[in-house]
Amino acid sequence: MNRLDIADLIIAKITEQAETVKNMYESSVSNIGYFYIDNFLPVDLATKIHDAFPSYNDMMLIGGKYNLREYKYVTAQMNDHHPLLEETIFAFQDHRILALIKNICGIDSLYPDENLYAGGISLMHQGQFLNPHLDNSHEKDRKQWRVLNLLYYVTPDWQQANGGNLELWPGGIENKQLTIDSSFNRLIVMATHDGSWHSVSPITADKNRTCVSNYYFSDDALKPTDQFHVTSFRGRPEQGVRDVALQADNALRQSVRKLFPLGMIKTKQIYKK
Repeated sequence: MNRLDIADLIIAKITEQAETVKNMYESSVSNIGYFYIDNFLPVDLATKIHDAFPSYNDMMLIGGKYNLREYKYVTAQMNDHHPLLEETIFAFQDHRILALIKNICGIDSLYPDENLYAGGISLMHQGQFLNPHLDNSHEKDRKQWRVLNLLYYVTPDWQQANGGNLELWPGGIENKQLTIDSSFNRLIVMATHDGSWHSVSPITADKNRTCVSNYYFSDDALKPTDQFHVTSFRGRPEQGVRDVALQADNALRQSVRKLFPLGMIKTKQIYKK
């Protein structure tokens, strides 16, 4: 299937669930706005997307076992992999889908990211994790605000007990998190702003959790308090020492960005067409 075929399926599903997900988003938007849709694409297509994922040996390792921030495999260089993965990712960038989601979330302007800046596909296996963090506030050129994160999970038979679930921290990391399972064939859309702390729980099973990711951008920030910030990490409530170290790391990287607004090192997680 090509991206237009897949986009048609996505449009039909979102349209079918529009009222439900709009209510879900509106009821959560005062903290971290989000909604999710289960049974998102036909099961046979979702399974084919999963089966098309490359081995982690053909992806880029971010972090490592002893990294304080994160530990996962990613790639945005989609022409190196099965064409179905690229077609799926860019199906989410169809202007009709953006129009639907713009209406659901009440956002005035919404743009896709053809560069897949920090998007693409990710794979996490046993022991891997993503600590609580705020996403970078902007796209790569700092001209638009990052406002929505779209996560489409495609690992068959994935159970909550396996870990690798999305965690939202609407009251900050000092308070209890909300866990949204990374269930097979589930799409999660979440807002990104200066209070949208989120994480991925450590993988406990000897299995791979696979995800297709997109970000949407806007002319304006979602909250009037939003200011430019780098991707900022914190420790979990039980990680006191790590939290102190990560806050110092955040401050250092933020200071560097004041001197070098577009960064000293170009990100490797981008689609170089």
